[in-house]
Amino acid sequence: MENKKFPKMAFVLLSFLYLLPFSGAVVPNAIGISYGRLGDNLPSPARSIELLQSMNVGRVKLYDADHEILNLLSGKNIDVAITVANDEISGIAANQHLADQWVYEHVLAHYPKTRIRFVLVGHEVFSSLSTDQDMQIARDLVPAIRRIKNTLKAQGIRNIKVGTPLAMDMMGMTFPPSNGSFKPEIREFMVPLLKFINGTKSYFFVDVYPYFAWFEGQVMNQTGISLDFALLRSGNETYTDPQTGLVYTNLLDQMLDSVVYAMAKLGYDDVMLAISETGWPHEGESGATRENAAEYNNNLIRKMVTVPNAGTPARPGEVIPTYIFSLYDEDQKYGPATERHWGLLNPDGSPVYLVNITRKGTSD
Repeated sequence: MENKKFPKMAFVLLSFLYLLPFSGAVVPNAIGISYGRLGDNLPSPARSIELLQSMNVGRVKLYDADHEILNLLSGKNIDVAITVANDEISGIAANQHLADQWVYEHVLAHYPKTRIRFVLVGHEVFSSLSTDQDMQIARDLVPAIRRIKNTLKAQGIRNIKVGTPLAMDMMGMTFPPSNGSFKPEIREFMVPLLKFINGTKSYFFVDVYPYFAWFEGQVMNQTGISLDFALLRSGNETYTDPQTGLVYTNLLDQMLDSVVYAMAKLGYDDVMLAISETGWPHEGESGATRENAAEYNNNLIRKMVTVPNAGTPARPGEVIPTYIFSLYDEDQKYGPATERHWGLLNPDGSPVYLVNITRKGTSD
């Protein structure tokens, strides 16, 4: 994604004032935001970090390991995920020295003052396997992940998890959730990845977008997914998986549990999940409105910061680290207009719509 009807809520868009608490408290499952920078009109990194702090964001995900941003995050109460670029994967996989160099330059130069918690190797690597180079990167992904982890371990760093974010197009089946399975062509890559994640107690990172599942259903004139279900409107409707009897109240849980069952089919039934991207566009194609984006993200936050943790029907009570996509609209992204309108903030730093990152100060 990085290079990628409804009752109006009374509190949405009445003004562009922040509905964000300013205390320093961080909830147990602090909500994260993905900070992409594919735009020519974005605030400076320094201003962006100020905005993240003012929003009480507990986590931020970078699509690189930019030194200026990592320096600016030094001493801040924000957990950080950094990314190894796809075009660096094969070199690192082939050479431990390159892995060492990457970690020294991008992790050790900033850690622990900058609270790096995740190193994400690549981005949606299995989404494109059409060329020999794509296939080579896919084959090299787990070896590169292992080398990065080896370097961290050699430096005595135990609290930085290593993983890779994958898109839902890795799935061959998602419905009902109990039928979840990975595409046959990527299973040879998925088994060693799951073995590594399981062995290091890391997370299986998923970029999961109910919007796209709902939108594709509309385009194909399918009516199986309602907007209520996609927007996480609780209580409006439910779906019962015929094989498990589990009851679903929203599309996000269905999508996540389809991954859970897909992992279980490969022998890994307890690998932890993390949401590396999710969100809702506020402009562009059908359903992309500010009202819908505000409702999805506020419902998402409410679900994820609930104490005790809600988890999913297949994983009740599980904490799922979650990153909302994205901090800003990114006007240099290609594709339909929707691709450029996922931001929470305008270029001047004002909110596109109202969102409460911590849910503090609310009664629901």
